[in-house]
Amino acid sequence: MSQTKLARCFAEALGIQEQAVTDELAYQTIKEWDSVRHMALVAIIEQTFNVMLDTNDIIAMSSVGKAKAILAKYGIDCDAA
Repeated sequence: MSQTKLARCFAEALGIQEQAVTDELAYQTIKEWDSVRHMALVAIIEQTFNVMLDTNDIIAMSSVGKAKAILAKYGIDCDAA
């Protein structure tokens, strides 16, 4: 993944390198992505993209790829951001 806003959100929230952020990165597959950091990730994404995610989207955000799909529902193209 290139140096996108979404990659920066994941890196900041999870405390990992941006290079480690791929579409396949999934919830609880790395120790850094636990429930607490998941909520931090949601907050950073909402702030960065000026969007309010609904509860179902927050629960469904199980990977970087899924986060992209969820944001696309809100008209946000993460690959272009």
